[in-house]
Amino acid sequence: MISCKDFLRELNEYLDEAVDPATKQHWQSHVDECPNCFVIVDTTKKTMQVYKGMEEQQLPVDIKSRLMQALERKMAARKSVPQ
Repeated sequence: MISCKDFLRELNEYLDEAVDPATKQHWQSHVDECPNCFVIVDTTKKTMQVYKGMEEQQLPVDIKSRLMQALERKMAARKSVPQ
């Protein structure tokens, strides 16, 4: 039986249906038996439906610029941390 942690790690593939049918059925069995994972899947699917129905909005240029700068700083900080 797959654990909740393992299932959640693969949630994107499960929702995108990017896996073979046997794996999908294995994961579906877990969802059918696990109320917590069922709620996560159900809520995520409903959230995706809501967002798919919305019109795309453009980010204001100044906000996009600040966001990109913040991401660049974060990535630079990660690179400077020894592994």
